[in-house]
Amino acid sequence: MKRFRWQFLTIGLAISAVVGGVLAAPASGATGVTAAFTKTSDWGGGYEAKYTISNGGSSALTSWTVEFTLPSGQSIGSLWDGSRTASGQHITVRNTWNGNVPVGGTASFGFTVSGSGGSPTGCKINGAACDGTGQPPATTTTTTTTTSNPPVPGTGRGAPYLYLGWGNPQSATQVMGSTGVKWFTLAFVLSGGGCTPSWDSQRPLTGGVDQQTINAIRAAGGDIVPSFGGWSGNKLGPNCSTPEALAAAYQQVINAYGLKAIDIDIENSDEFENTTVQDRIITALRIVKQNNPGIQTIVTFGTGTTGPNFYGARLIDQAKALNANIDVFTIMPFDFGSSNIRTDTIGAATGLKNKLKSTFGWSDAEAFRHVGISGMNGLSDQRELTTVDDWTAIRDWSKANGLGRLAFWSVNRDRGGCDGQVAAHCSGIQQSDLAFTRVTAGF
Repeated sequence: MKRFRWQFLTIGLAISAVVGGVLAAPASGATGVTAAFTKTSDWGGGYEAKYTISNGGSSALTSWTVEFTLPSGQSIGSLWDGSRTASGQHITVRNTWNGNVPVGGTASFGFTVSGSGGSPTGCKINGAACDGTGQPPATTTTTTTTTSNPPVPGTGRGAPYLYLGWGNPQSATQVMGSTGVKWFTLAFVLSGGGCTPSWDSQRPLTGGVDQQTINAIRAAGGDIVPSFGGWSGNKLGPNCSTPEALAAAYQQVINAYGLKAIDIDIENSDEFENTTVQDRIITALRIVKQNNPGIQTIVTFGTGTTGPNFYGARLIDQAKALNANIDVFTIMPFDFGSSNIRTDTIGAATGLKNKLKSTFGWSDAEAFRHVGISGMNGLSDQRELTTVDDWTAIRDWSKANGLGRLAFWSVNRDRGGCDGQVAAHCSGIQQSDLAFTRVTAGF
């Protein structure tokens, strides 16, 4: 990976998409305000779900409170777009940024649950029954569960990088509206001093442009994955002295945003080629998985044309040895110095699949579900060319083989202009604006 990239990296994260069943409340009744439960993913030992609040009343809501009771043995893993309290199995969720619901409008919050069994009961919205009739809603459910291992929440499989501190970033919601993309990987969480996380080592986790952007993305029906690390900057891996301290730093970010997934980009040698730090990161991710049932963990790293290099292979071996339960291993297939990125990307991803297969004993299909690709649109640091047609072919190959994730560096660069130049705000090739993002949305 080359010095030009003030964090030129890419992503991978993630994830087999899982489709679950829907539990729908009846139409609005007496109160005019309802809350409908939807199970979006189910992996046997837990699930992901959301409640959608619909205002069918005669006046706007300025706040909402949803209450429900979990079956015995279940517990909330993470929750986003709401603030929760619990009394035993009884859960109360109040609005955060999304309390204003106009007549005819909706709001929602999502969460993950660990534990098997039935769905929540006794739902109330602002003290009234969630179906608007004064009685708890009658529900039916059918659930389709994937056979993917490990379990995964319904995180976006195509989530290109957006970097708010660099390269004249576009409006995330305008990009969503123009391309259909729903998820972004936000770069980068670094050390704000010691083992304290902050955006770009200078912006606070909450209250700034990053949180404002996350709120806007979620309000538009999308979500984000934060990326920790990158090529440049002061990173948490070397600064946190123990795996426990590093896991606590990751947890601060998880708690700040109620996250479904995190990406650890360890491409730089100070983390990737430092075996002590590499093991610290892997162990910290194991702790994160233990403390946050259902969360996705992703690692992103460089590669050779035929698959992981020595340090990439070591990372995979150590992930197994340390029982880290990492969900997606994402390679960055560029800066090879080669002339055929399309062929080399497929070769590198196939090599990663083969390494995962031999290390974990997975089938080809299962190993591919743990593979991610994160490319570089247009011209790479070494002036390798990835055209829109190349990226479309890579996407189609990735879909056909069931890969877990597809992303690229970056949305900031997904603009025409700067022909022949490697730049932060354009791809260096002739293209329509956001063409690579549109292709990725189709994944």
